[in-house]
Amino acid sequence: MSSNETPRGPVDSSRVPRYAGPATFARLPRLDEVGGRADVAVVGVPFDSGVSYRPGARFGGNAIREASRLLRPYNPAQDASPFALAQVADGGDIAVNPFNIHEAVETVEAAADDLLGTGARLMTLGGDHTIALPLLRSVAKKHGPVALLHFDAHLDTWDTYFGAEYTHGTPFRRAVEEGILDTSALSHVGTRGPLYGKQDLTDDEKMGFGIVTSADVYRRGADEVADQLRQRIGDRPLYISIDIDCLDPAHAPGTGTPEAGGMTSRELLEILRGLASCNLVSADVVEVAPAYDHAEITSVAASHTAYELTTIMSRQIAAARKDSEAQ
Repeated sequence: MSSNETPRGPVDSSRVPRYAGPATFARLPRLDEVGGRADVAVVGVPFDSGVSYRPGARFGGNAIREASRLLRPYNPAQDASPFALAQVADGGDIAVNPFNIHEAVETVEAAADDLLGTGARLMTLGGDHTIALPLLRSVAKKHGPVALLHFDAHLDTWDTYFGAEYTHGTPFRRAVEEGILDTSALSHVGTRGPLYGKQDLTDDEKMGFGIVTSADVYRRGADEVADQLRQRIGDRPLYISIDIDCLDPAHAPGTGTPEAGGMTSRELLEILRGLASCNLVSADVVEVAPAYDHAEITSVAASHTAYELTTIMSRQIAAARKDSEAQ
């Protein structure tokens, strides 16, 4: 798409009520309605076979889409109309085998390869956190080892669960072992709660992760945290992975492994807005389990989170396109 072409945007909610019609993300067109190519493809992965406690995240993507009906096309916090700056489209769901984690991981990686191969960036709606590994594999094929910001109550760098290497608690250890992360620019944000032992933190540090706890966010504030993260990331290609349980259960009750003492949705959104200058190449929002939600609290928070991430990508795509055409 050139800067002269107009992206196809969401359904006009002044003409069609928000609660009517198919629930694509933010009421955007489907990928097939824009010729199979988009600058940002929003895709779901209805998979939760890697969870260690409460299941249900397989329904998260569609819950986020339903909640996203309330999103509007102009984002005042970033002074941008993301769906006018770039073509954003809903790519539907990646259908994966719920009975075979290894096959599911391979399917997600192959589908991500195909979508990234069209030139799109991915905004993935989970699903459980297992899916971050194949997504990172695919992104690293295109960009090389990437910086990672991991928003989560938990480290997700454990070795195995019940001898299983691929679960929602192990993706980032596998990613470090596979060399697909830039270990000079790795950070957890929002971690808290009990661990199996102090060795968990020791192992995590050896992998290269810095940690910003939810208490750090509370004491230091969103702006200072965002500034620290920007400095750590620099201009490296960045992948952001957001487990919705980084939020306190008051802000995200609908998740599989809630922990008390988390961030507010306002803090999360402000930190993300503070990362607008980073080179965000793809992102995910995972672990929304709507069966445990109340009044769509979690799904609304997740839809706004995905909206901020999409806005960052759209702004960067538009700026890069403008620079390219000026040369």
